Amino acid sequence: MESIDGKEFVMDEVTVGLDLGTTKTCTVIGFLNENNQVEVAGVGVSPSRGLKNGIIVNIDNTVNSIAKAIEDAELMAGCEVSTVFVGITGNHMKGENSRGVVAIANRNRTITPLEVKRVIEAAQAVVIPTDREIIHVLSKEFSVDDQTGIKDPIGMSGVRLEAEVHIITAASTSIQNVIKSVNRSGFQCSDIIFSVLATAEASLSQDEKELGVALVDIGGGTTDIIVFIEGGVAFTSVLSIGGIHVTNDISIGLRTPLDSAEMIKKKYGCAVIDLVDASETIEVPSVGGRAPRRLFKQELAQIIEPRMVEILEMVDKELIRSGKKDIMAAGVVITGGGSMIDGSVDAAERILNMPVRLGTPKQIAGLKDVVATPQYTTGVGLLKYGVRMSQFISTRGRKGKGISSLSNRIRRWLEEYL
Repeated sequence: MESIDGKEFVMDEVTVGLDLGTTKTCTVIGFLNENNQVEVAGVGVSPSRGLKNGIIVNIDNTVNSIAKAIEDAELMAGCEVSTVFVGITGNHMKGENSRGVVAIANRNRTITPLEVKRVIEAAQAVVIPTDREIIHVLSKEFSVDDQTGIKDPIGMSGVRLEAEVHIITAASTSIQNVIKSVNRSGFQCSDIIFSVLATAEASLSQDEKELGVALVDIGGGTTDIIVFIEGGVAFTSVLSIGGIHVTNDISIGLRTPLDSAEMIKKKYGCAVIDLVDASETIEVPSVGGRAPRRLFKQELAQIIEPRMVEILEMVDKELIRSGKKDIMAAGVVITGGGSMIDGSVDAAERILNMPVRLGTPKQIAGLKDVVATPQYTTGVGLLKYGVRMSQFISTRGRKGKGISSLSNRIRRWLEEYL
């Protein structure tokens, strides 16, 4: 038993989300409280030294970042953990839509969970290269005979069942490197989740998903995109560009160290030059022991705006490529550390020509003030995902076999959406 805020909990009830980012590693510990709310009990953040554009390039540095982030979260929560739900991203992540069809062969022509399982398996029977692995199979909608747009076909009568799914795959080597890093840190992977899917869990409402919405997570090294139409995932994409590229531009343009450039970006940065007071100045540290300099804040904005415009234009091209931009009635939600630059929402609305809002974690209890910023959205989303999946497994009375049991993991995801 462990105690959190004076309450006794069995360790199995405590869930951990681990966000492996390019610039930071974030751990969020929590549990489902008596009011059926996800309660955040501990948060830990450490700099990421072993990742580039979301992909692990140095195991040892990644292990150190994971261990430090989890240790800090454990100290805050007052408990020890052993398993984590890990979020991954990178341009190796790919999403594609697929369709499956089966005949209803039972005597009563009634659709049962067995038929749903069969049609999902038919839909995921696509050619996957040997160096890739399926991470998620997300059901979008079902059709029974000529009736379309069905979310749950179980119990209906028909002779033909179709399913539309969105399949997300990842490079097997990247997955193995994540598992290896977590294991060497002294922990086990409960599951691996596409980061932006978890981010959506924390920042989007069900109404937005039904109306049609795009979530854009501007992280340190990547920008992740996910589109929901009528409640289901219709499109996913990862761009190898993010907030660190803005920081690099500032460092070069202002001739200041990277750490100073990151601080200046967070404190004084603005993504739209027109929003900056022309008379305002900032102090910029120099390199090589030289004295700091004072520059107009607009000079900083002149460096940031072109890079943010580039990122958002790339996002716009992806939304157009999805074929869903014109039917996203709820607009766009931007989140992630890169979205925290002042003027990001204004810049996004200008480039995307759609309504845009800033995404932060929703419907949580506990340390909600600590995590109430876009940079924690993925970590909180992984926690919420983990809590939901733990509840699902407990309700179904079935324990997963870990990351090696891919079929069980896929099946849990499919059944969760029914």
